Amino acid sequence: MYKHILIPTDGSALSRKAIVNGVKLAKALGAKVTGLFAAPPATPVVYEDFVPVGYMTPQQHAAMIEKTASRYLGVIEKAAKRAGVACECVRVTNDFPADAILAIAKKNKCDLIFMASHGRRGLASVLLGSETQKVLTHSKVPVLVSR
Repeated sequence: MYKHILIPTDGSALSRKAIVNGVKLAKALGAKVTGLFAAPPATPVVYEDFVPVGYMTPQQHAAMIEKTASRYLGVIEKAAKRAGVACECVRVTNDFPADAILAIAKKNKCDLIFMASHGRRGLASVLLGSETQKVLTHSKVPVLVSR
């Protein structure tokens, strides 16, 4: 069946739930896991909820992204280690998380993408978009959505 599962994370509670379930599936199938965190490139102005909240140098931004990536990917690494599942984690920089997910799935020859969906509806889905929907639409491999 599936031998290599890509599990992207954004650090949310839903992503953590998807990590647990994705690793369980990998263990049951004897598959390996690739964890992925896609961060935006460094910019001088830092935004939170579409509002500029401060300035940081590209080096400070890169350090913040590295710290965040380590924390989020650490959840995948720990879950895989506890389950005895082979795991590799990848950090990428990309303005478009769905594109990063699809590119890493292709590059690493993953045969399943296991990811969370926030299930935004209405105006929120229009404004924020749905990375899961983009992955579902464009993926060449199966996508299992955890909610």
